[in-house]
Amino acid sequence: MNQIIIKILSIINDKLWIFISVLIMYTGIYFTYKLKGISFNIIKMTKELLKKEKNSTGIDSFKTLMLSLAGRIGVGSISGIALAIYIGGPGTIFWIWFISILSAPITYAETYLGIKYKEKDKNNNYIGGPSYYIKKGLKNNKLASLYSIIILVSYSIGFISIQSNTITKSITTIYNINPLIIGLALSIITLTIIFGGIHKIAKATSKIVPIMSLLYIGISVYITITNINLIPNIIKSIISNAFNLKAFTSSFLPTMILGIQRGIFSSEAGIGTCPIAASTGNNNNPISGGYIQMLGIYITTFLICTNTAIIVLTSNYKILNIKDINGIEIALHAFKYHLNSTGTILLLILIILFAFSTILTGYYYGESSLEYFNKAKKTHIIILKFITIIIIFLGSFFSSTVMWKFTDFFIGVLILINIYAIIKLKNEIKK
Repeated sequence: MNQIIIKILSIINDKLWIFISVLIMYTGIYFTYKLKGISFNIIKMTKELLKKEKNSTGIDSFKTLMLSLAGRIGVGSISGIALAIYIGGPGTIFWIWFISILSAPITYAETYLGIKYKEKDKNNNYIGGPSYYIKKGLKNNKLASLYSIIILVSYSIGFISIQSNTITKSITTIYNINPLIIGLALSIITLTIIFGGIHKIAKATSKIVPIMSLLYIGISVYITITNINLIPNIIKSIISNAFNLKAFTSSFLPTMILGIQRGIFSSEAGIGTCPIAASTGNNNNPISGGYIQMLGIYITTFLICTNTAIIVLTSNYKILNIKDINGIEIALHAFKYHLNSTGTILLLILIILFAFSTILTGYYYGESSLEYFNKAKKTHIIILKFITIIIIFLGSFFSSTVMWKFTDFFIGVLILINIYAIIKLKNEIKK
């Protein structure tokens, strides 16, 4: 039964993501032109992040960036990139770079709209995102509601269960521990944080994200230096594999689409989750917020995802033959190849940090979407918290492949809705 579901979803996703790839590229080119190459102004992005903020209400810009980075730098930045290389070859990395740069202005645009149309909830916390600018900007309540429902399904179920599954697979690959115990422990820890609300979630991610990012970059730099003689050939293989035009339909097109798909997943540009995180902050300047969130794309793509690629491509990953692949198995193999048993333990720690921070952010995206529906009652939020805990627990046993396919589909639908809204509201977005 699983194989039939996977086959059907694969056919649907292949068609859907060809269209989405073209749509993202068109929209990225448009906003790059409209905003005069805004995505290349790294200095401005950094300056906006370091600005002192006078408004004491809400969450500061650093924490909102860490909140959005927690969603971006999930295990997808490790397992997703490893999986892309395993299936599509080294060329997928080029297309991840390409789409991240091209889609950065989309992140600016959606963040701009998110901050412009954000509002306060019953607890006096800022809240916003695509549902709010679709409702208030486009005056389309039905489409806004649909977007919120899909966020609830894709993040509160799909993304969270994938993170839980990855943690469990990683631990059980190394240690003989019952998945029930892992799922239960993860559920309890998550429960203690999400019941503290957005402030506790933002505080947790602002501590976890810098630590895990610096640790991962440090390990990656060491592996790069020790394999420096392989780097020129790796760069050459990335470029040559990305433009294998001799096999257009069997190699070039699938590699490009897979790279673009994983690039969108890692940057989250166009999905609409970034403005949800940005709207929680006390920064009410949409221009400033847009610059800050663009910086997050470069941190994710060029510091985290690229380092994953180097670690995998400098290993002997091609010898692997894995069924029901998550992608993390490839990363575990690469870390062990480079650092022996120490590498396995280090990656396990990183996986737990990466996945757990994404669980927290994914939960908040779900809560924020639930809040959209007439300021959801407190009991509804409590029910969502317990559903999230159940999903985390059950995610330890789900099929990785099925979860990825369902999530790919829902993310695609979110992009279609959000890009439609951004294009319709394009005249409101300024540099």
